[in-house]
Amino acid sequence: MPVGTPHRHFRSVGSTNEVARRLAAAGAVDGTVVTSEEQTAGRGRQGRPWSTPAGSALAWSLLLRRRVEVPGTLPLQTGVAVCEAIESFGVGPAEVKWPNDVWLRGKKCAGILVEARPQDGWAVVGIGLNISIPEEGFPEELRSRAISIGNGANVANATAALNRSVEKRLEADIEETLTELAGRDALKGRPIRWGGPGAGDSATAVAGTDSGGSGVAAGIDGSGNLLVDTADGIVSLNAGEVHLDVRG
Repeated sequence: MPVGTPHRHFRSVGSTNEVARRLAAAGAVDGTVVTSEEQTAGRGRQGRPWSTPAGSALAWSLLLRRRVEVPGTLPLQTGVAVCEAIESFGVGPAEVKWPNDVWLRGKKCAGILVEARPQDGWAVVGIGLNISIPEEGFPEELRSRAISIGNGANVANATAALNRSVEKRLEADIEETLTELAGRDALKGRPIRWGGPGAGDSATAVAGTDSGGSGVAAGIDGSGNLLVDTADGIVSLNAGEVHLDVRG
């Protein structure tokens, strides 16, 4: 499946995921990619705004004609692909912060949003990638937590890098990709917390409790769930958001 054939590019658009969803409804083919140099109404996880400044970041969305269940492994396969695309510019190592972020030097460089319509047999994979936003170009509250690739990255060559790396990871054996992911797990071995008062959005526990908790991240299983070693045993989180626990 060639990723990026066809390719629809915009100077500015509300949301590349929205455009890709409309194209899906209109019968666009598997592998269609929508990109934009500026995104004015993009969304990240939990419906948060995701801004893409003109010319210094990339909004990239891929239409897949296949049945995709969310949550699942697709965001993590995509995360590994984004790491490889970033590292092709001579920077890194890049890491995946479960479930939807990619970090470079401990700061967020990219976010991933997968929107699936299993009943219609398609999904859209959206990536927001910081290319050349200077530190002072980020909102003040994000400057300590956000970073760009730099190193000669631009909209054109970042698009080509994502096309190549995502195609490679979607065609690779899932076990191979999960092995690669294990070496790029930004959380493994680190204290984390989820849910509860003041902790942001709750994660959903497969085992244990969904009312909030803390523990040490213990890896990611074959279904894409985050494993956490807690005082009550291993808890498996299958969705939501976790935070590094820096309290105390």
